[in-house]
Amino acid sequence: MSSDAAAPATATPQRLSSAHKVVLTLLLVSAFVVMLNETIVGVALPTIMKDLGVDPVTGQFLVTAYMLTMAIVIPLTGFLMKRFTTRAVFIGAIGLFTLGTAVGSLSAFMPVEIQFGVLLVARILQASGTGVMTPLLMTSIMTLVPPARRGVMMGLIGVVISVAPVLGPLAGGVIVTFLPWPALFDVILPLGVIALLLGIWKMVNITETSKVPVDVLSIILSILAFGGLVYGLSTFGDQVADSEQVSPWVPIGVGLLALAAFVFRQLHLQKTDSALIDLRIFQSSAFTWAVITMVVMNAILFGSLTLLPFYIQEGLQADPLQSGLMVMPGGLLMGLAGPIVGGLYDKIGPRPLVIPGAFITTIALWLMAFLFTPDASKWTVVALYMILCVGLALLFSPLFTVAMAGVKRQYYTYASAGISTVQQIAGALGTSVFMVIYTLGRGVVPEGEVPSPAAVAEGTHGALLVAAFAAIAIVVLVFFIRKPAVQDGPAPVVLH
Repeated sequence: MSSDAAAPATATPQRLSSAHKVVLTLLLVSAFVVMLNETIVGVALPTIMKDLGVDPVTGQFLVTAYMLTMAIVIPLTGFLMKRFTTRAVFIGAIGLFTLGTAVGSLSAFMPVEIQFGVLLVARILQASGTGVMTPLLMTSIMTLVPPARRGVMMGLIGVVISVAPVLGPLAGGVIVTFLPWPALFDVILPLGVIALLLGIWKMVNITETSKVPVDVLSIILSILAFGGLVYGLSTFGDQVADSEQVSPWVPIGVGLLALAAFVFRQLHLQKTDSALIDLRIFQSSAFTWAVITMVVMNAILFGSLTLLPFYIQEGLQADPLQSGLMVMPGGLLMGLAGPIVGGLYDKIGPRPLVIPGAFITTIALWLMAFLFTPDASKWTVVALYMILCVGLALLFSPLFTVAMAGVKRQYYTYASAGISTVQQIAGALGTSVFMVIYTLGRGVVPEGEVPSPAAVAEGTHGALLVAAFAAIAIVVLVFFIRKPAVQDGPAPVVLH
């Protein structure tokens, strides 16, 4: 392992240049916008479903399809960042995101019969851009930021990744309280346009490009694998109302077979360095254990963010604005704790952080499962969700840092793509499972009627109980987390 003194002259300097700062600032701000958008629809789902006449299992596809699309797109980012310049990838990602936002805005002028379909297309377009943005940000940070300053930057990323998704429900609540729901897209559209214009003006290339091939079969297998699994889980709730539909085990079986084929395909392609995701990243035990733990953690986080608006609005009779305000303190606490937790990681390592974090998360979920009743105080919901976010904050930054620090520099792109992929898959599956269990526990609600608070609480109890049991796995997994040995420094940077 070479020291900094022995690094090549083209390696990243110990101080960021002004051009580097512009690139990272633009990436961070753009990432904040797209991640804010990721959860802005969740709190408005009850309003959208009532307006368009769709049930919860169908409505949650606006959330699930977003995350599923990201899970399909993210494996392509390694190819995209090698084949095209950083500037081209950024402009393409923001361009897709902005196009999707414009389509969502225009859906207000569509016939009501096709509005939901148009909204689904808009969310998929938005997610296509978002899916590229996340690994692009992570890879750029590992390329540009000196090792001595990565802890600070990871803390800032933690703020963006944690705060933006939680401010989304608040922004969504404010919008649907005072404006029609299409304003969810109208508000984001100018931000996307500004980011696109700034990208055209200021973004530069920071990496070398090469004519690497893309494996079409891998793309097809990834769509079948991840799409089949999430679609199968999502249709469990539909069987409650329509027992004659195709068994959800059919798409799940197809998904599992396609996933196995995808893995074998990548193992073959990585021999010639042409895999979409080089699975040699899993040879690092630090990366593997951290990613497995993040799968469970993200399923719980995204599942709870989707479930809570239903419990708060339908069970506690709160409006969307109150719903957003109730989850905001926990999200802000989680985000603001990011730099603090990151600094502690540098001093004491991950285990003194992730072990307490796992126990706090588990205890919070068990309390939520039994205390979220029809008569629960809104302050009880706020307090327990804040406790949950404290536990997740202690887990998030250390796990991400352990995973990225556990791989060598030539695998940064694959590692960031792999982490982002499993995060989105876990989030999509968590959302589907939570909503299916919620729907089954709540029972069938006749069209035009509102579920009773007792029925809503029953469905919520079932979903949170499953989450509490899943959190026990986190308690076990964190004992396998170790701080990895220092890997290679940052890659050479080509700035033009």
